[in-house]
Order: sequence, then structure tokens, then C-alpha cells
Amino acid sequence: MTLHTEIFEQADAVERLLATQMKVVQEIADQILEHDPEYVFLAARGTSDNAGRYASYLWGSLNGLPVALATPSLFTYYRTPPRISGSLVLGISQSGKSPDIVSVLEEGRKQGCKTMAITNMPESALAQMADYVIDIQAGVEKAVAATKTYTTELMAIAMLSVAMRKNAEAYRMLLQVPGWIRAVLSLDQEIACMAERYRYMSQCVVIGRGYNYATAFEWSLKLKELTYVVAEPYSSADFRHGPIAMVDRGFPVMVVAPQGRVFDDILALMEELRQIQHAEMLVISDREEALSLAQSPLPMPTGIPEWLTPLVAIVPAQLFAYHLTRAKGFDTEQPRTIHKVTETH
Repeated sequence: MTLHTEIFEQADAVERLLATQMKVVQEIADQILEHDPEYVFLAARGTSDNAGRYASYLWGSLNGLPVALATPSLFTYYRTPPRISGSLVLGISQSGKSPDIVSVLEEGRKQGCKTMAITNMPESALAQMADYVIDIQAGVEKAVAATKTYTTELMAIAMLSVAMRKNAEAYRMLLQVPGWIRAVLSLDQEIACMAERYRYMSQCVVIGRGYNYATAFEWSLKLKELTYVVAEPYSSADFRHGPIAMVDRGFPVMVVAPQGRVFDDILALMEELRQIQHAEMLVISDREEALSLAQSPLPMPTGIPEWLTPLVAIVPAQLFAYHLTRAKGFDTEQPRTIHKVTETH
């Protein structure tokens, strides 16, 4: 059960990253602050792209650093890269092998930009193209579906944010993340039983907003690649702009709704979905008001700062996808047609 094992390795993985790489991250942060980029130009694919969504919210909100998501095809197929001078060019990739991501950093160098890689492979082509490298040190990840490389990418992003802010209290919050992850891992058997309820689910939507917009995308990706469910991610705002019309009685809605600035907005949507449209809801939250609306509630520990909730909320989502895959009788280790390393151009 490699995937299950790797899900359970995540608390140790983020703990190890904090213990071994914080000094390196602080040195990188100091150099970034000295260079003072106008914005971050970020290239990633798949799970790493969802980590990039987290960076967009976190660095924009807490560091005042805008993040623009790259369109790698402009660098490869179209060969018409945009002007990115003045940016910090960042590639996020667990393998560091995808040629299109490497090409973005290569072009960044040509345009005189500083480049950075967040990767699990510090000797990879991506890392060699980078001025700064954060080794997420997740260890070997054998399962095709990425889990511990995703949470360690999130932690690397959070560590860099804290290092750029030089905030001691925020650093103390980082140190609590492994414990919070262990707390949600204790729900494993409960989630296994819960997954049976959704054995015949063929479609659903996944709702998140703010920092957990990334969580909605990553949860939906795990459902797609492991269970083959048509799972579409939305922010609560975008969902109201049309897609909400497809929800009728019993339609499955997965919701990530921890406390924070966007909680009231998501709660209002949940109330409408439950009371008016009679949706079937599975909810990950640390607030009783949200959990009480769910047919399938998954509680998170209380007291997690909103900016760190994506590192914890994704773990029960991963467990749900894993157990639903088993309930449906599919292979958790080798999803059909996909591979561990995808080298897109």
C-alpha cells in the first residue's frame, strides 16, 4: 500500500524539511529581498501547479509579492516568450524533468532574471537552471499520485514567505504543522468508512476559496487520477456564476471550509446548497457551523492560521481519494494511462 504509506509519511516529511532547510530558505529569502523582484513568474504542471496557486495567494497576501502563472507553451511550441525581465522566475516540479518548465527558467536567465527551483530532485535539469534551489526532501515517492511532494512543496512556499517576513511567531506556527497533520491522519478509518457512501459517485464538484482554492484543485485532481470521477474545482465565487445550476437533489459537493476571511462566503453557499438544492456534501472544516451542514463531516484541528490550512486540509482529502479508489476496486498505485514523471514540452 505505497500510496497509503506515503500519505502517512507527510508529517515526518514536513518536519524534516523544517529541520534541515530553514537556514537555506532564509539565505534564499535574504537574496530575494536584496534583489527585490517586481513579481514572481511561476511555471509548474499538475500537482505542482496547484502548489503554485497557494503561492499566488500566500505571497500576494502576506508578502506583497504578485505571482503570475506562466504559459509554458509560449516558450516551447510557439517560441514567443513574453517579456519577464524584473521577475523572479520560479519552477516547481517534484521531478525537475519537465522540459517546458525548464524552458521557462532558461528564458528567464536569457532575460537577466534570477531563477529559483522548488523540487524533490536537487540534481535535476530544473535545479541546474536555477540560481536558488529549495530541496523539499520528501524522499522517494513511488506512488503515481503525488502526496508528500505536494505538502512539502506547500511547506517550502510557506517557509519562504515566513523567511521574507522575518516573523518569529509565524515560524512557531510552521513548527505546529506536523502535529496538525498527524491529528487528521487519525481519521483514517473513519474516512475509509465514509468513502463507501460515495462508491458509485461518477461526478462531483469541489469548492474552495482563498488559500484553499489550491486545495480544491488538488483534491479534484486526486479524485480524477485515482477514482476516475469527473471532479470539477471551483471557487465559491465562480461557482455562483453559472455552475451552481447543475446541482440538484443528491448531487455530490466536496467543500474545503476552514475558518478565515472567506469562511462566511463559503458557509452561505453551503446553506443554499443544502437547504434549497438538497446537495450531498462532504465538508472539511474546523468550524461546527460548516460541519453540521454535511452528510459527511471531516473535522480539522482548531487554531490553525488560515494561511497554513492548505497544508492540513489536503490530507483528509487525499485519504478520501485513496479509500474511494479502493471502494471502487481500482488500483491505488498505478492509475490507468498516467506515469509518475510526465515530461511535457
